[in-house]
Amino acid sequence: MENINLIDSFAEFKELKNIDRATMMSVIEEVFRSVLVRQYETDENFDIIINIDKGDFEIWRNRVVVEDDEFEDPNSQITLSEAQKIDEDYEVGEEVTDEVKLVDFGRRAILNLRQNLASKIMELEKDHIYGKYKGKIGDIITGEVYQVWKKEILILDDEDNELILPKSEQIPSDYFRKGDNVRAIVYKVELRNNNPLIILSRTAPVFLERLFELEIPEIFDGLITIKKIVRVPGERAKVAVESYDERIDPVGACVGMKGSRIHGIVRELRNENIDVINYSTNTQLYIKRALNPAKINSIKLLEDDKKAEVYLKPEEVSLAIGKGGLNIRLASQLTGYEIDVYREMEADDEDVNLDEFADEIEDWVIDALKAIGCDSAKNVLNIPRADLIKRTDLEEETIDHVLSILKSEFE
Repeated sequence: MENINLIDSFAEFKELKNIDRATMMSVIEEVFRSVLVRQYETDENFDIIINIDKGDFEIWRNRVVVEDDEFEDPNSQITLSEAQKIDEDYEVGEEVTDEVKLVDFGRRAILNLRQNLASKIMELEKDHIYGKYKGKIGDIITGEVYQVWKKEILILDDEDNELILPKSEQIPSDYFRKGDNVRAIVYKVELRNNNPLIILSRTAPVFLERLFELEIPEIFDGLITIKKIVRVPGERAKVAVESYDERIDPVGACVGMKGSRIHGIVRELRNENIDVINYSTNTQLYIKRALNPAKINSIKLLEDDKKAEVYLKPEEVSLAIGKGGLNIRLASQLTGYEIDVYREMEADDEDVNLDEFADEIEDWVIDALKAIGCDSAKNVLNIPRADLIKRTDLEEETIDHVLSILKSEFE
């Protein structure tokens, strides 16, 4: 048949697209019938036979034999004399079936048919991709970097579908080049201008959760449950875990011998520090664990305001707060309590800020003491007199005056 171009068209789609056989045949038949309607004003008396495997098709028209003087519709009727030219045994009322050649439709009709077919297949492919990834939201996928742009990365999956990893969903220290393999979760699936847009993420907490499921069999099997994850991507994360089996230590199982299990996760997240914490319904205990590695002396809960006042030794304060306030911020997010940290002083360890002496010591002298790291009375008193004079470059009389005032505060 003179259908080679068209056959190539849907044979190509059959090979490249993820569309099931029944749907493909239905779409092809629908496109053919639309052409028949335009050509003959009806498609009711046509049979379309499609062979997807061979990339072949046939169109057959069924017409009823009528007397020559009753002939009205050349599409649905054939005269007795014409029918008997095909087979002299035909009689009035019988049905004649003959093949319709696509080439008879004309070049423009064939071109339109091909375009419609391509358009329909493309729509089906878009629907397939959208549906496939809509069902994968929250799942980890692996793809290959195809293009790196300033604000996003284009990634291809194993079916060459295009996925987007925006800069905002990348770990700050992520660096990818064309050809690199990337692991991320399917974060969002949208339709933009009728095209499926699949957004990936490496910063979402659920990405860390899926990595735990991959690396730790007890979590995958449901023996250990992840209660909550909070993280600052690339910096630090806190993961609260719980085991329903008393024989399983959830923290130990997640970390592994010498950190063997969690090491792969840390490496995937660009050396993000991960604190694995044993979940507890005891709020005070949970807050203590969340503020690890700081050692807490006592906690006062203000349940109405969802606040916690945490008291600890002065040397533990910096550990509780963490670099840039990261540790205390993540602990607050993990526990759901606004945490305030207070230094717990012994009775004989009370100190007084230097600013409290502003009415007795001049401001420029206080500034000179602060410049060498002394912001409290005891900071100053703990430094030998000679060192104070040398380091502050203040006169002896001034230093003696300051020491006298400060010592009298504690007498």
